[in-house]
Amino acid sequence: MTLFLFCFYDINSRHIYHRNEDNLLASNQARAYFALSGYHFNPDDITRLLGIQPTSINAAGANSALDKPVISSWELSTDTVTDDVDVYDLTRNLIKQVEPAKEKILQVIKSHNLSPRIGLVLVLSIDKNESAPDVGFGARAIRFLADIGAFIDVNYQLSERI
Repeated sequence: MTLFLFCFYDINSRHIYHRNEDNLLASNQARAYFALSGYHFNPDDITRLLGIQPTSINAAGANSALDKPVISSWELSTDTVTDDVDVYDLTRNLIKQVEPAKEKILQVIKSHNLSPRIGLVLVLSIDKNESAPDVGFGARAIRFLADIGAFIDVNYQLSERI
C-alpha cells in the first residue's frame, strides 16, 4: 500500500492542509502576542508612549462609563506560522521587539493600571504523522516577563478535519 501525501494552501483561511489517504487535515499553526489590557484607557496613548505600532487594539473601554467598566487592549503579535512551529523562536522574536521599551512599558503599566501578558495561540493538527510543537519560553523571555510582572496565556485547540 502506498501512502501519498500532498499539501495545498487555502488563501482565504491562511491554513495549510495535508491530504493523508482520504482525510484532509490542517497543519499546526501558532502565533505569539504581547498585550497590555485594562479598564478606561485609550490604546492610542499607549502606542504614542511606547513608540511601538501595535498589530491590533481594542478601544472599547476608552469611553466607557465608570459604573460599567469595559476592557481595552493594546497588542503586538507575530504572524501566524504553520507546519514547523517553533514557539521558542516566536516568543524570542516578540520579546526582542518589546524589550528595548521595557522601562516605558513599566511606566504605562503603572500609570494606566494595565495588565501585561504574553500569549500563544496554537491550533494543533490532528494528523498523527505531524509532531506537536514544544511549548516553552527561553530564559530571556522569562526574565523580561518577570521584570514587568506579566503572566502567560496559552490558548490551544485541535484542528478539524476539512
